[in-house]
Amino acid sequence: MVNYSIKIQNLFKTFDKLPVIDDLTLEIEKEGIFGLLGKNGAGKTTLLGMLMGLITPTSGKISIFGMNLQKQKYKILNILNFQSPYFDLPKKMTVKQNLIFYSRLYSVKNIEENLLKLSFELKLDPLLNKSFGSLSAGQKTRVSLCKSLLNKPKLLLLDEPTSSLDPETSIFVRNYLIKYQRDNNASILLASHNLSEIESMCSSVIILRLGKIIAQGKLSDL
Repeated sequence: MVNYSIKIQNLFKTFDKLPVIDDLTLEIEKEGIFGLLGKNGAGKTTLLGMLMGLITPTSGKISIFGMNLQKQKYKILNILNFQSPYFDLPKKMTVKQNLIFYSRLYSVKNIEENLLKLSFELKLDPLLNKSFGSLSAGQKTRVSLCKSLLNKPKLLLLDEPTSSLDPETSIFVRNYLIKYQRDNNASILLASHNLSEIESMCSSVIILRLGKIIAQGKLSDL
């Protein structure tokens, strides 16, 4: 029985012959919220991009719930989703049109019912008929988070999930994600610069520096 959500073996990614991810080996448990810390340039976003299948590794192996990402990518994508401030939704489409579009991409059943439920829970109702391009940075972050939850992913990859949010909304989003993880026995990998966010949400943390893991374990031990 597979007891991990992510298993990475000897992963390398180079750009212009410079290593961004450097011989990284890692296992992440099947359930829980796990923090990914590191300065700009540490390799966090590149690692998430490879886990999403958007960036091809130079070498190494990635398994998601026991499935080889390279060979079983489309099967994996049904149980995985992501949120990132570096990934914009189509700006001219309304929020609702975007969410319906991505629901179809993820083969979500009962799209309208699912969309209404998530919109209500994430307090997005007033934004549904607005174009995505007209939203503030914080509103875009909340819509992108909603997009990432459309297919009830068993593995959720988050890159700065509270970026541009005010303190009250940040707390709301963190509590929502903690509840989502518990209710769905999901695995969440959370990349952030915000140490207080990591401390409030994560059971363990991985610290990257120049594409290498320099520390890993429970917060109380580090």
